[in-house]
Amino acid sequence: MLTAQEREVVRLAAAGASNRDIAAQLFLSPRTVGYHLYKAFPKLGITSRAQLATPVGVASAE
Repeated sequence: MLTAQEREVVRLAAAGASNRDIAAQLFLSPRTVGYHLYKAFPKLGITSRAQLATPVGVASAE
């Protein structure tokens, strides 16, 4: 299960935002954004940022 912060970071990353852009929007450092993605990927069963669109799209439809 993703934390609220991980969900928000994943949502923005899936929309194409860079770590730097996400960090600016959420008032985090880019390294913190990277850490959230690092923790979220295994929870979502993915290994790359390119795969984010599918899990997010599926989760949103449910």
